[in-house]
Amino acid sequence: MGHHDNHEENLTHEELKFREHTERAGHFIKIDLFRSAREEFKAALQYKPGDATCLQQITAMNANIARDRKSVLIVVPIVLILIVAVALLV
Repeated sequence: MGHHDNHEENLTHEELKFREHTERAGHFIKIDLFRSAREEFKAALQYKPGDATCLQQITAMNANIARDRKSVLIVVPIVLILIVAVALLV
C-alpha cells in the first residue's frame, strides 16, 4: 500500500482506534452534528482514558448542544405563532 500506511503500522490498536474516533468527531463537528461528535469523543476516551483534549471537546459539544436546544426553544414557538396568525388571516 501507500507510504502513509507505513506510519500507521507503528501505531498500536488503541492509538489507531483513538485516531479513528477523534477524526470522525472532527467530521461531525464540521457539519454541526454535535451529539454524534460528542459520542465519538466519548468512544475515543475508551482508548485514552482521561485525555484532556477529548474531555474539553465533550464539554464544548455539550455547550453547542445546549445552545442549539435553546435556539429551537426560541424559534419553534415563533414559527407556530406565525403559522396560526397566517391561518387566522386566510
